[in-house]
Amino acid sequence: MSLAIAFKGPEGVVLAADSRVTLNAEMRRGNDTILIPATFDNATKLLHVKKHPYVGVLTFGLGALGQQEPRTAHSFLPEFEDSLNNEDENNNEDENNNEDEKRFRVEGFAKRLSKFFLDRYNDLMPSYVGEDMKFIIGGYDENAAYGKLFQVAIPSNPAPEEQNKDTFGLLWGGQSEYTNRLINGFDPHLPDLLQKDFNLSTEEMKRLAGKLKANLSIRIPYQFLPLQDCVDLCILLIKTTVELQKFLVGIRGVGGAIDVATITRPGKYCAIQEKSISGEGKS
Repeated sequence: MSLAIAFKGPEGVVLAADSRVTLNAEMRRGNDTILIPATFDNATKLLHVKKHPYVGVLTFGLGALGQQEPRTAHSFLPEFEDSLNNEDENNNEDENNNEDEKRFRVEGFAKRLSKFFLDRYNDLMPSYVGEDMKFIIGGYDENAAYGKLFQVAIPSNPAPEEQNKDTFGLLWGGQSEYTNRLINGFDPHLPDLLQKDFNLSTEEMKRLAGKLKANLSIRIPYQFLPLQDCVDLCILLIKTTVELQKFLVGIRGVGGAIDVATITRPGKYCAIQEKSISGEGKS
């Protein structure tokens, strides 16, 4: 599990993620198979690709590829970078040719990232049935006034889908029940519970969900917020989840350091806070 949060703001794009990844080990006890979760708090889920400073990536959902020897998405970055570097520039219809850097449009970058990880998924997870490995790709097209966000899900929905198009605001994924409650004002399971208890039709449930969100959502003027406030809000939501999960009897899937970066039209990718490798003297 994870919690990844992106913010498309008027002054830039913010990408933030926790650092916990969970692997499940199987243990036999009699005739039963028990899943034992093991957590690691130093995974990198905020991905920055060399030579592509106008785009960044968040990953959440399935934490690793490889059923026998699992590896995180971050560990595949050198191969992905090589695949971009080796690509024939003459075949890139959605690319802006530049002597200093090969700059893709955000959607074009998302397509390449999706294809790369779908190929790895098909090679390494042939018999796996479970949750997707998901990505949020954020960045700026050349000469664009505002940033863009796209989401892909491997393997179920590999085609990039633009999120928050023509609007500013938050996008999140992973273990996000507390974020949903804080921002939208209710748990996402609430409409389903009400549908069962009151025998609502699908159309009635959709109207109910829309009404709940319209009346209970926290009143945040997303189009007004300076970039610093966008950063602060993303950190707050992840930190709140981490702190609440300390008291949870269940899957504590969000934890470790919070990595945050911004991408702006003039300033490119900028790491605001990120964990670093340290020795025994770590404070």
